[in-house]
Amino acid sequence: MANAEKTSSGSDIDEKKRKRKLSNRESARRSRLKKQKLMEDTIIEISTLERRIKENIERCKVARRRLDSLESENVALRSEKTWLLSYVSDLENMIATTSLTLTHSGGDDENVNVEIAAGDCRRRPMHDLSLSYVGLVWFGLDRLRSKINFAFTGCETPYMAGIINPGSEGFQKLFFGQEEIVIPVHAAIEAACAAHPTADVFINFIHQLCILQEVLSIYSVVASSMPALKQPTIKVVAIIAEGVPESDTKQLIAYARANNKVVIGPATVGGIQAGAFKIGDTAGTIDNIIQCKLYRPGSVGFVSKSVFDGFKNNIKLRMFESLRVFFIHHSSFPADGMSNEMYNTVARETDGIYEGIAIGGDVFPGSTLSDHIFRFNNIPQIKMMVVLGELGGRDEYSLVEALKQGKVNKHVVAWVSGTCARLFKSEEQFGHTGAKSGGEMESAQAKNQALMDAGAIVPTSFEALESAIKETFEKLVEEGMVSPIKEEVTPPQIPEDLSSAIKSEKVRAPTHIISTISDDIGEEPCYAGVPMSSIIEQGLGVGDVISLLWFKRSLPRYCTKFIEICVMLCADHGPCVSGAHNTIVTARAGKDLVSSLVSGLLTIGPRFGGAIDDAARYFKDACDRVKYYIISPTATTIILLGRIKSRDNRDKRVELLQKFARSNFPSVKYMEYAVTVESYALSKANNLVLNVDGAIGSLFLDLLAGSGMFTKQEIDEIVQIGYLNGLFVLARSIGLIGHTFDQKRLKQPLYRHPWEDVLYTK
Repeated sequence: MANAEKTSSGSDIDEKKRKRKLSNRESARRSRLKKQKLMEDTIIEISTLERRIKENIERCKVARRRLDSLESENVALRSEKTWLLSYVSDLENMIATTSLTLTHSGGDDENVNVEIAAGDCRRRPMHDLSLSYVGLVWFGLDRLRSKINFAFTGCETPYMAGIINPGSEGFQKLFFGQEEIVIPVHAAIEAACAAHPTADVFINFIHQLCILQEVLSIYSVVASSMPALKQPTIKVVAIIAEGVPESDTKQLIAYARANNKVVIGPATVGGIQAGAFKIGDTAGTIDNIIQCKLYRPGSVGFVSKSVFDGFKNNIKLRMFESLRVFFIHHSSFPADGMSNEMYNTVARETDGIYEGIAIGGDVFPGSTLSDHIFRFNNIPQIKMMVVLGELGGRDEYSLVEALKQGKVNKHVVAWVSGTCARLFKSEEQFGHTGAKSGGEMESAQAKNQALMDAGAIVPTSFEALESAIKETFEKLVEEGMVSPIKEEVTPPQIPEDLSSAIKSEKVRAPTHIISTISDDIGEEPCYAGVPMSSIIEQGLGVGDVISLLWFKRSLPRYCTKFIEICVMLCADHGPCVSGAHNTIVTARAGKDLVSSLVSGLLTIGPRFGGAIDDAARYFKDACDRVKYYIISPTATTIILLGRIKSRDNRDKRVELLQKFARSNFPSVKYMEYAVTVESYALSKANNLVLNVDGAIGSLFLDLLAGSGMFTKQEIDEIVQIGYLNGLFVLARSIGLIGHTFDQKRLKQPLYRHPWEDVLYTK
């Protein structure tokens, strides 16, 4: 009884222990789950915090960029504010002294009196600039030749100091007359200015309309011109570009005014100082430069408002104004339209141009007509000035005021184009943003009248402009202000380039390379006369391309198929052969693909892969002479000896080649001869089986002879040159490239041969 109670008590205790253990396990499990859940929540929270931190960092970066942009805009606005205050002050003073009242006829036939200040106070005067005219060019490599040719006609040395081409450095070769010279190429504006401290003119050839701002923003006009303006040595920046946003132009002008720099353009073809310096494409070809006598300085300063966006957009204006179809004195119109025509006119009626500038046709030009007139007025060599303005804008009135105030004391012949605008019922846009018919004050008639009243010599029409220039110049000659040129300077003749001379059939030059296998002159490359498109359309393969480029003819399909089989079978033979081993070692040394490939190819020769030609020579010589073949040790090495092959372990590649040949070749004479030699050799040694070199060599002889497309002399030449080894080189390059990629993909370390594999001995 006692034992039973004792047993029952023990069972209860065990049950309690078991329940306690289960409870503890459950508690532990719940605790683990709770900790795991807490850890997961913590990880999620950390990830969320990291994401928020990254987002905040990006927001900070965006805000920083925005702040930098605002600071830049603020600087420009402060500059513009300073200029505006100065402008208002000068304007108030000018209004107090003089004004010009014009009547504007509005659309409602009501007369409205408009009062404006007739003076230009928009910038500091330019006549205090002393330019050495040594230029730096941003891009424009193709335009340098015309500049160098121009320099040769009137300068002892080229005036171009250097070229700026982002990302490139070095030298650009060009001809200066008969002599070849080099011009430095710099990667950055700062480096160019440091290397050429005497260069004070920067010519920017970037075309704004061709810029993909999101990709090439570094090449935009403002991004490339502003650093130049900030260089202390640069005094003039000429921008040869159209379509520049007005905000960018204002930014450049504001900085230039604040720092007494000059901006010519944008939307200009540039300018020229006769016999000294040329900016942009102005003056056209070298023949036109010589015809316009721009190779030596004259006595006339010329400035034009614009070139009317290239003569094309000016046809409508000139057609009505002159009542002719075109206003052209000679041949075709050059690229810079009216500027170039005026150079021609001035050269005919005077002693020529001293300096000519086209300020550009945008609403906000970097420099104005009066800016350059003030400069011309202070240049002793300039005796008279010619101004060609246009309708739209009020730039010409600054010149009117300068003439009235006596700031210009030289003769000014002026004409404002656009008198035809009244013939149109509505406002017309002529070419660019600055030339458009608008209010009466901006009309060509009002400007011409104002210039005439101020003392300028204004003709009655555009056709009379030439006569006015001639009469003014003759008056200066009579007064003794200008001495007539007694003997015209003959400019040096520009040597004609070989390419243009050959094109014009003036000279003949020998060629230096002869090529008969391919031609890339036409619309598409041709292989042995077969167009590339024809090869693709016919579904031809690599073997067909080899037949065209190597043998200069289209071989039958079984021949090209055999070539492709040879390439596939010889592409690789494992990593242990000498070529693959060299490539692997080179690749593991960190060398590039080409170096690794070449190191393997250099092992190809008599002992590795390069015995196909020798095998073909042996078989051809013996079979063609129908003599008993003497198996020499050399022949054994070349065509028979198998390293790991024997009578019972034939080379599978040899079997595949022979099988294809028996099924497709019309004749296998050389292969059968090789098999006969192999049978005889096997009676001497078990490992003297035909190797792959001997098989390819004998079968290629059958291909050449059996195709009927080669003469005996051509077959001998092919074997002698080494065509067949070329097949192995081509094929094995595939495998060697594969080994290079394999080692680099596996990131294998530098190879070092193990000591235990070296016998050190004396």
